[in-house]
Amino acid sequence: MTASTSTWQQIKLFPKSARLFLLATIINGIIFSTWQLFFNFFILARGYEKDFLGLINSMPSMAGLFLGILMGMVSDRIGRKPAMIIGLTLSTTAMGLQLFVDSQILMLMVAFLGGVGNSLFFISQAPFMMKVTHSQNRSLMFSLNFGLSTLAGAVGNIFAGQMPGWFGGLMQVPSDSAQAYQMVLMVSVILGFFALIPIFILKEPVKTLKLNEVKPSQWAMLKKTLKRSFTWKLVLPEMLLGFGAAITIPYMNLYFSETFQLKSNVLGALFSLSALFVGIGSILGPRLVQKFNSKIRVVVMTQASSLVFLLVLAFSPFAWLAAIGYLLRGMLMNMAVPLYNAFCMENVSENEQGVVNNLISNSWTAGWAIGPFLSGLIQIHYGFQPLFLTT
Repeated sequence: MTASTSTWQQIKLFPKSARLFLLATIINGIIFSTWQLFFNFFILARGYEKDFLGLINSMPSMAGLFLGILMGMVSDRIGRKPAMIIGLTLSTTAMGLQLFVDSQILMLMVAFLGGVGNSLFFISQAPFMMKVTHSQNRSLMFSLNFGLSTLAGAVGNIFAGQMPGWFGGLMQVPSDSAQAYQMVLMVSVILGFFALIPIFILKEPVKTLKLNEVKPSQWAMLKKTLKRSFTWKLVLPEMLLGFGAAITIPYMNLYFSETFQLKSNVLGALFSLSALFVGIGSILGPRLVQKFNSKIRVVVMTQASSLVFLLVLAFSPFAWLAAIGYLLRGMLMNMAVPLYNAFCMENVSENEQGVVNNLISNSWTAGWAIGPFLSGLIQIHYGFQPLFLTT
């Protein structure tokens, strides 16, 4: 049996709820990629400066930082399926409101509200995937969740890159106008609500308490988990990686546009190709785990290797070479993400999975809460190179 056949056979053996969850992942990946590609351009086209762009990009992470643990407790209390439905509804609605609100204060508030929904949605995913998998197919499930999202983003970026030109011609406005970008983003928001359908249909496995077993207090569990040194070994690397990513990754579209004057259709193709690379890499990740018999070895190997290509991206005088650095850096860094998440979940008890996932998510979010805002200020005065070196 070939590797690809083996992977396909495992996917067919996933329970129906797991496959429905992956379908929602694909739909959400298309929407997120389109939003990520054009939201920065939309804000700047409306006449706002980069410091405000950095601030509004920080709001969702601020929400996750301040309310992430509380959202995790809400997810533990109401269940993963209801939490994902509420979170996705809230975040998608907030995205739509950002396209029509004019007041800067209201825009920041709506972005913060969307971050609350995002936090509730994403914090619920890892514990849900633990419930619908076992040790033999868990790495594949986590990798597919990550990889299919990015592969869907590749498809989304191909079409999204052409859409400003389409809407510009239809509305008789420039393709780089706020109106054209607004229409592209509005389409992504409308389609985003379709991701709710498979989540509504899926069924969440219910854990039954054993005789005389008492469910521990969530606050007591949080206190106990924070006292363990192993928890901090899981959390601190994510905090460092989160800050490093936050000061550069949200602005890759601006970097290529300003440094190499790439147009939106070329950017769409590049981002699509990057998503394709990341998706393929994340699906290959479980094969490397089998080869080296260790998730954490693969994580260290791939993420360390990505730093070489980050330097190529940062200092290349040629657009084609910077693009190669961007593609390989993204693939190597991101193929480790689902493996690390699975490693973390496997090494804590089921009762602690929600709490630990919240802490890891918050540690990543802490960097994203301040990184984009600081990055916007540094770009104004010093450009992108200091940011790449810091990353």
